[in-house]
Order: sequence, then C-alpha cells, then structure tokens
Amino acid sequence: MKAEILTIGDELLRGEIVDSNKAFLAERLLRLEVETRFQTSVCDEPADMRDAFLRARGRAELVLVSGGLGPTRDDLTFEVLAQTFGRELVLHEPSLAAIRAFFARVGREMAENNAKQALLPAGSEVLENPVGTAPGCLLEVPAAEGAGSVLFFCMPGVPRELMKMMDEQVLPRVAARLAAAGRPAGAVRAVLLRTFGLGESNLDQELRDVARDEGVVLGFRTAFPDNYLRPVARGATPEEAEARLAKVCDAIRERLGVLVYGTGDETMEQVVGALLAARGLRLATAESCTGGLVGARVTAVPGSSRYYQGGVVAYSNDAKQALLDVPGDLLARHGAVSAEVARAMAEGARRRFGAELAVSTTGISGPDGGTPEKPVGLVYVGFASPAGSAAYELLFPLDRERHRALTTQVALDCVRRFLLGEEPVATRWSAKR
Repeated sequence: MKAEILTIGDELLRGEIVDSNKAFLAERLLRLEVETRFQTSVCDEPADMRDAFLRARGRAELVLVSGGLGPTRDDLTFEVLAQTFGRELVLHEPSLAAIRAFFARVGREMAENNAKQALLPAGSEVLENPVGTAPGCLLEVPAAEGAGSVLFFCMPGVPRELMKMMDEQVLPRVAARLAAAGRPAGAVRAVLLRTFGLGESNLDQELRDVARDEGVVLGFRTAFPDNYLRPVARGATPEEAEARLAKVCDAIRERLGVLVYGTGDETMEQVVGALLAARGLRLATAESCTGGLVGARVTAVPGSSRYYQGGVVAYSNDAKQALLDVPGDLLARHGAVSAEVARAMAEGARRRFGAELAVSTTGISGPDGGTPEKPVGLVYVGFASPAGSAAYELLFPLDRERHRALTTQVALDCVRRFLLGEEPVATRWSAKR
C-alpha cells in the first residue's frame, strides 16, 4: 500500500511552526508495514489544495491529511476535498452536538462559526475527536486510473488531537483494510537508537561496515545534542525482518557501546531515572551556568521523587558559599569556573541533600564573560559519590542556548555512565579534560 502524508496550513510554509505531524504519521504507518512514499505541504489556498488532493489520488492508495479542520475562514479542508471529488457538504448532527457539548464542559459559549466543523463531505465516515472540537473523516474515492479506490483520512492539525485520532480511529481502520485484502508480501521493521557523545559524521565512520547486508538500511539524524540512528530491515516475513533488525542492532551496540543510551522515545533523563531507581540510589544537583535545567529534566520524569532529592541553583559566589558550602578561599584562588569549584559544588549538594550521588555544572555560556585563560564555552561538570569526587573540563564553543543544553546532557550522561561503571564523560567531546 503506497501512502502519502499531506499537511495543510500557511503557518507550515512560512516556517512559523515545525511540522512534526509528518514524522509522527509516517512512524505510525510503518508499524503497520505501510511505507510513506510521498510527503507534501500546501498552504490554505483552494487551488493548491485541490492540486495536492488530485496528485495524491494519482500516486497513493492511502492519504493522511492533517490540518484545515478548524472553525475559521482559512480552514478549508473539508470544503475543498468535497469540491475536488464532486461531493456536497452535509451537516453531521451528532458531530454538531458533540461540539456544543465540548464547549459546555469547559464552561464557554460556542461561537457559531464552530458549527462549520460539523459540515463533512457526503458519503464520508466520521472520525470522532474526544479531545477537541474538530471531527475527522474518512472519504473513499475512486482511483485515478484502473480499479480500486483511494482512502483519504482527514485529521486535525493540533498534534494532541491528531495523535489520539490516528491511534484510536485511523490505524484500526487501516489495519482492518489490510487484513481484509490480505497482507502484502514482505514486512518492514525499524527502531530508533539514541546516541550521545559522538558527531553524526563520526558515527557514520564508526559504522562504515555495519548495515551493509541486503534488506537493511541505516539512517542518521541529528537532534541536538543527540544523534539518532534508524536501522530499517525488510524481509519476506515479519520474522525475517525482525531477525535482520536484531542482528544490525546488536552490531551497532557492540561497536558503539555506551554511546547508545536509549531506544524509541526514551530520553536521557528517563534512562538515568530508571538506573537510579533500579539501584536504590538518590541524586542531588548543583547548578550554576545551566540555571536549573538539569533538575528540571530529572523532575520531568513521573516518579522522580523516588530518586531525586533536590537541587540548588547557585549562580553567584555568595550563593555557592551559603548554599553549597564552597569555601571562599577556593573561589578566590581558582574562580567560580574551575574544576575545584565544580567538585566542591557536587560535594556540597551531596551533603546538603543526603544523596548518594550529586552532579554539578559551572561554566561560561556567553556570549561574553570569557578571558584568554577561560574562554566562552568553557565548562566544568562535577560529580560526587561515596567513593569521592571529580570534575571534568570541556570546551563547547557554541551559542548560549546550545551550550547550556549540551552541558545539561553531559551532566545527565555523567550520572548514567557512573551507574553503568563506564568512563564518566565521553572523551571525544573535547580535547580538554
């Protein structure tokens, strides 16, 4: 089954928002062994939308449409879809009642233009939207040439609404169609491997002889500060595809080792939290240049109270002394951005919170504040455990936002590596240690 994803909205083409819906929809289709062959974005212009619908009908059997289902004058998806394929718009009374009930639940008066969302192409099947006002629809139209038909699934552009509708309304219908027609020959399996500590080009070099077998493809994607690997395996049967995927994943993990930290949706903070919980250890944080970002990410994970004791954001020298017991003479001799102070911050946090482990950050994120001896981008990550403390010197010549993000990831990775019994910091990050 050839699939196309079509996203609609001026904001997409103007670059006002990142079109994350395409990636989500393509990933979900792959779970049904349906590969996306085309992805298109068009503005809220009826002529362009009509052209996109006709092109999709001519080259795909399944079309997922996102956006243009709202109540405003530029939300035209149902109207243009109906006109393109010679259908009338008809009022779907149950959808209108659901829209009115939605506004009643949230205690708001419904503007009359919201009723427009209940006007659907004649002959379409309604897709319920339990978390928003815009219903979706499935419209089946004749294929452009030859026998058969094309399925158009229209969904809201709001990611939260689209995701729920895709999982609960669209995927079961697609799966039922595939089952009724008999599974197409062949199977596809894929997984996302998250890596941290090595650049994209170096990853490719490290894996130059991996994933070269027939039926296996390895993709690379940067998602700062991480790099993602996407091995895709094809086989005559699901079992064959799964075996090929397992083989290539084993080879990647053997080659990269601890650089691979997670799979799928796993984040660094989730992996660290799971390791801490499994070992019954508690963590504290002490932050200067990252301003609380490490603690924020740790506590973003549900259940983090099991292992996270607390943190201190000590930006000034006075705060470092008062809250983390960093000696004043240490600050005077070495400066706030130093290995000695990073170690003292981690040790102080560990004592203050009664935690087994503590991690600290202190650095110069810029754009100013650097000196020839301590340039912008210099950062120290401190770590303390019952066995003692250490600090790691790194140099990241990046803009302020990315410097803080990368430092935060290094701090979390330092905890992960300690818990795995590995070298605390990826040595290839910087020549400075």
